[in-house]
Amino acid sequence: MNVYIDPQATRAITQSGSEPPAPAKSKNLKQLRQSTRDFEAMYILEVYKSMRKNVPDGGLIKKSFSEKMYQEMLDMEMAKEAAAGDGMGIGEAMYDQLKDSVR
Repeated sequence: MNVYIDPQATRAITQSGSEPPAPAKSKNLKQLRQSTRDFEAMYILEVYKSMRKNVPDGGLIKKSFSEKMYQEMLDMEMAKEAAAGDGMGIGEAMYDQLKDSVR
């Protein structure tokens, strides 16, 4: 009686309890880094909104809806740029804390 054992099947059985392959982990780490940067950008955007709310509007002409919308979009892009790279350090601190739990 000849029994054929597929090597792929035995590899899957032995790896089921171990860590996933390196490419999947590196992809997940990239996603984690992007998520922490996005979180930091949202935080910075909220800081910008809070600062704008506390600064009184001046001048003779009241801001229109389109000016307010443009200002919000500008703040969002500035927050994304501020969070890119090193940022304020919040995203990097979150990444350092969470990277060990990524599989």
